[in-house]
Amino acid sequence: MSAAVTKFPHLRRDFAASLVVFLVALPLCVGVAVASGVPAELGLVTGIVGGLITGLMPGSSLQVSGPAAGLTVLVFGAVDAYGLPALGVIVLAAGLLQLAMGALRLGRWFRAISLSVVEGMLAGIGLVLIAGQLYAAAGLEAPTSGLDKILGLPGAVADALGSTEALASLAVGAGTVAVMVLWRRMPGPAKAVPGALAAVLLATAVTLAFGVPVATVEVQGLFDAIQPPGGDAFGQLADIGFLGTIVAFTLIASAESLFSAAAVDRLHDGPRTQYNKELIAQGAGNTVCGVLGALPMTAVIVRSSANVQAGARTKASRVLHGVWLLLFAALLPAALALIPLPALAGILVHAGWKLIPFRDIVTLWRGHRGEALILVATAVSIVVVNMFEGVLIGLALSVVKTAWEASQAKLEVIDKGAGPIQVYLSGNATFLRLPKILDTLEALPQDRPVELDLTGLHHLDHACHTALQNWSERHSTPGTAPVKLTECTTKEEDTPVTTG
Repeated sequence: MSAAVTKFPHLRRDFAASLVVFLVALPLCVGVAVASGVPAELGLVTGIVGGLITGLMPGSSLQVSGPAAGLTVLVFGAVDAYGLPALGVIVLAAGLLQLAMGALRLGRWFRAISLSVVEGMLAGIGLVLIAGQLYAAAGLEAPTSGLDKILGLPGAVADALGSTEALASLAVGAGTVAVMVLWRRMPGPAKAVPGALAAVLLATAVTLAFGVPVATVEVQGLFDAIQPPGGDAFGQLADIGFLGTIVAFTLIASAESLFSAAAVDRLHDGPRTQYNKELIAQGAGNTVCGVLGALPMTAVIVRSSANVQAGARTKASRVLHGVWLLLFAALLPAALALIPLPALAGILVHAGWKLIPFRDIVTLWRGHRGEALILVATAVSIVVVNMFEGVLIGLALSVVKTAWEASQAKLEVIDKGAGPIQVYLSGNATFLRLPKILDTLEALPQDRPVELDLTGLHHLDHACHTALQNWSERHSTPGTAPVKLTECTTKEEDTPVTTG
């Protein structure tokens, strides 16, 4: 024992932390799988791969990977559109793309994605997730699209109020959420048990003791649930929409993992994340998950923060958590059949609520309203359209906002009443500022000579340059001196280029 302690000085801490992470991960793995419309065992498979494969690889030492609530909406849509066998192909292809991006050292570029877009993406996912799981909590079938889920809630409430079974199911789901919210206030010993696990155990005990008529998890068995994709599933790679789904999985899973890594790095003083290696580790995990036909994985902040707070020091804790998940799936699969589905729905409603950055929206609105609008627009687009297009809309808005802010041009007009009117243009003149620039110039009197000085510009794009030249050529009336246009200094000369 002493030799083991000498060789692995942090083994005791990592062992204890791994148990905590396992207890946090277990209900989440099952809940995410059920909400994604796949067998519950596939969530455990992804958690096992996240621990044993991704957990062993370099990148982020304390970050834990597994099935994420953030991909639930996307997975459900993909399974609904293409079938469960196609999910393995999507995850496999996404994993291979992540491996390629990591090898090409593109991991760090994900850090350049606007934080507002990422938070808007998570908020949109959270809204759709909450709406969908409210139906599940009542034992009702949810509409397919995110917008229909939200608009259909009043009708679902009316249906639930007329059904004793639905009300009982809702009570179990609401009780689960209440236990998770209040559990953090429990005294020391009880608080050591993760809130999600405690809520599921209590919900299971109550439904069994009182015979509450609620649906429970369907169990297939670990090996029966694993179904590698066949040739027919690979044939869907010829579908453009299918390829778009793969790209969406790749970008969203990568962004979520690397943003999670940045957040986890702020929680501890250990080695920092190596982003390209972490992207390769995520790609390796998703490749294996794809081969097994399991759910996609990302790094998940809830399990990662639990790992850090439990005192983990090395990657051994996340590897061991994968071992505990494997032992549970192999030895106690029948225990899953006792878990009430509304309890899992309650866990995911709570997870979806935490995805919505309420405080960040308020902070951004006070200091950076443009970023706040991008966050809200991204979230709304995901709800109204779909995940992939919603993220693209958010990215497009972010680029436009950045371009607008970078295009700061100052136009100063000096008219002394006699002699030429002097106009100085400085800053960055691009097509985005062209309407305002031309409005000012075209308002100048045409019977007075004008001197337009562009030497104060840092950047002048082609569209703006052409428009200014055209204006200068047509501005003056007959008999008035043409516009004197002084442009930026060229590389070959040290004197301004003058057009007159």
